[in-house]
Amino acid sequence: MPLRRNMFKYKLLCALVISAFCFRTVSAQTAWYVDGYHGGIYGGYPQFYTRFLVEMLNKNPDWKINLEIEPETWDDVQKNDSAAYAQFKALAVDQSANGRIEFINPDYAQSYLYNISGESIIRQFSYGMRKIREHFPNAAFTSYSSEEPCFTSALPQILTSFGIKFASLKNPNTCFGGYTAAHGGELVIWIGPDGTGITTAPRYAIEKLSDKSTWQTIGWENSPNYVNTALAAGIQHPVGMTIQDAGWKGGPFMGNGLRFGIKTNYTTWRNYFENVASADAKPVWKPTQEDMLVNLVWGSQVTQKIAQEVRAAENKIIAAEKIASMAKIYKDQRYPAMTLDSAWRTLLLSQHHDCWIVPYNGKPGATWADKVLQWTNYTDEKSDSIIYSSAANSAGQLGGPGMNVRVYNTLGISRDELVSVDIPEKFLNMPIHIVDSQGQSLLTQSVNDGVSTSKKIIFKATAPSIGYNTYRIEAGKAVASKGAIVKKLADGNYRIETDLYTILIDPHKGGIITSLIAKKLNNKEFVDKANPRGFNELRGNFYKDGGFKSSEDHPADVQVLENGPLQVKLAVNGTIDNYPLTQYLTVGQGQQRIDLQVNIDWKGNPGIGEATPPGTYKWQNPKKAFYDDRYKLLALFPLNIKGQKVYKNAPFDVTESRLSNTFYTRWDSIKNNVILNWVDVTDGQGKYGMALFTDHTTSYTHGADFPLGLDVQYSGMGLWGRDYKIDGPTTIHYSILPHAGKWDQSHIWTAGTVLAEPLIASISDAKAMPGNPARSFISINKPGFEISSMIFNGDTLLVRIYNAEGDASPRKITFNGKIEKAELVELNGAIREVMKTNADGKNTTTEVAMPRYGFRTLKLTGVQASEY
Repeated sequence: MPLRRNMFKYKLLCALVISAFCFRTVSAQTAWYVDGYHGGIYGGYPQFYTRFLVEMLNKNPDWKINLEIEPETWDDVQKNDSAAYAQFKALAVDQSANGRIEFINPDYAQSYLYNISGESIIRQFSYGMRKIREHFPNAAFTSYSSEEPCFTSALPQILTSFGIKFASLKNPNTCFGGYTAAHGGELVIWIGPDGTGITTAPRYAIEKLSDKSTWQTIGWENSPNYVNTALAAGIQHPVGMTIQDAGWKGGPFMGNGLRFGIKTNYTTWRNYFENVASADAKPVWKPTQEDMLVNLVWGSQVTQKIAQEVRAAENKIIAAEKIASMAKIYKDQRYPAMTLDSAWRTLLLSQHHDCWIVPYNGKPGATWADKVLQWTNYTDEKSDSIIYSSAANSAGQLGGPGMNVRVYNTLGISRDELVSVDIPEKFLNMPIHIVDSQGQSLLTQSVNDGVSTSKKIIFKATAPSIGYNTYRIEAGKAVASKGAIVKKLADGNYRIETDLYTILIDPHKGGIITSLIAKKLNNKEFVDKANPRGFNELRGNFYKDGGFKSSEDHPADVQVLENGPLQVKLAVNGTIDNYPLTQYLTVGQGQQRIDLQVNIDWKGNPGIGEATPPGTYKWQNPKKAFYDDRYKLLALFPLNIKGQKVYKNAPFDVTESRLSNTFYTRWDSIKNNVILNWVDVTDGQGKYGMALFTDHTTSYTHGADFPLGLDVQYSGMGLWGRDYKIDGPTTIHYSILPHAGKWDQSHIWTAGTVLAEPLIASISDAKAMPGNPARSFISINKPGFEISSMIFNGDTLLVRIYNAEGDASPRKITFNGKIEKAELVELNGAIREVMKTNADGKNTTTEVAMPRYGFRTLKLTGVQASEY
């Protein structure tokens, strides 16, 4: 973060010079100030800096500090500066409201939170708290606060379940990546999407953004303007805040507390909430995710790759935990807790905010972007190893000729989906087919991904929730049947037919989709044919090459990679501004989701987006080119949907957008245009809609006169005058899903989870073993709930259930086995409720109810699977 540090040092020096001329006046106003330190062994924490903190605390007995230090930092301090470590520990013993040190952000890597999964957020806090308590056993986590905009709408539920009582939505001195909406006065009860409330210090309604910088609100110091304006607005105990970068040498940020004719009292957040402002009014406020006004250099290749790497690792480790839990339950296989801990550690580090906002910082080969690749590769390798070992031979294998295929389902719903397997070598030169456990031959199809040299076969597998089913590969002729098919028409267009869709592709217009008819939705046409933009068109401003260019500008060549009966796959080979690109389109028989992929073979570094003329960039200027998505390369989807409403998911939340459009050009007018997993556009009557899914967190576009779009590429000036370049090919996976009704009625959240956790197929020799070839350990009697995670802690099974799209009525949860005791527990382990269970000798059932967007963690002891 050297660029940011240099600006802050300049600002700090100015503040200290001013303070030298300040004096206390008789009529001094009183205000409070949250001071402290932010950083760590990865984000910045100089060797022996703990000595400085001890020295400053001893020198300034009225000074209190709030710490947002990466927990692993204390491992290094203990090893390399043991004397200062011991002294600091002694100063931190008092964790009461009168103490001088509070740990205000215990998450493992200071993640932005809004850009990762809800389960990842929980692990950030759980692993971070565990590490801090290794060094500070009596650490109390009372308040949540961050120097960066590390906020997301679902935090009230997560924080309170960890036992955290208070929160701050202020980040007044580091707003480069955004800020929260200004609202209210001294305190509010921040209500999360599930209805959980937490006492919170908001960014006051009077707390304006600075007009002298592009990273501050006026609350970064207790200036007369800030304090007096707050008092005039009825804020009795105005509080300013700066969590300094570790490494700054100024000590107390507001000096001796006497500055500008204002008396400043240093405080921890804990003391402020419990002793200073405890009796103040706390009106209810329910902000949405769109009140988290955040931004990064979306579309830049470096940010894109980081987001893809993190997303893939997130999805894989959750599946690995679930399948390892099934292996322990069904095979009594050792649960790989230590391996999973190490895999989570590197994933959590890859979610560090600095990875995303300063990806280029660091030495060549050791930038934040380089580290993310290394960290996520480690997580992926460990997860793959766990999945492979957990899916090995077990009871219920089918005997006979051929080889077994066991299909695992890590979701809490039964599934009927296409699954692919590599054809075993001994079957490569002969006809083969798939049979189920009843000996019934299934429809199969050879597949071609256009890249891999391995030969694969797909078939439609049925797999029960949190369980598996078993099939067999045999020599023999596959079942013949009609199904999905693509034909080249007389006019040169291509028509895809499945049981659900008729799709037309026009190669003359670069391979855009000119018609998408959903047969079972009253033959609804989803393409807006009157719109000048094409459906799945790529279009953006190539500012070095004359302006806007489109994939429609040149005809494309269509290659049929697969032609049914289970799946059709096309490769549309075209160009944009003379750069070769391939767009893949995959449509499955009986599959509602349509999968898309784009590969662009860039040569050199084209400029894409709004241009920043050379020599004109100034970090003080609020207008920045990377804010304006209208000029970026977009994949566009003009929809034949009237009165469009937009819904978008966030960690443990879905928000109905209030935006008239997603566009802005200045730092002081940021809009939340973030797509985490999906965005859904529905008509004004809630009759039809289409969801857009993406393989990474980025931005989307939409407006009254602008179609739904996905940010594909930006190349140009980013933060701090850094050129965010293209340095290789771009590959993005995305999907669309036409549907009836609103997003919850059509189970769009579930569809996103299906995409994130595909069925897992494992091949083994066909040795007959006693047992049931199909098993389901957990089932839920009604849709809407999902199994967010499933892990073992020793012999105790923890199952987290999330109400993604259901109502608040109880769900019957059935476990295929015996359970000695079932409890609902909070994230900090506190017992919320002892559950009533019913057992019939084979299954154990209980009921769980929660509001929509709520989660509950079931703690199950004495778990024993039924025999078969």
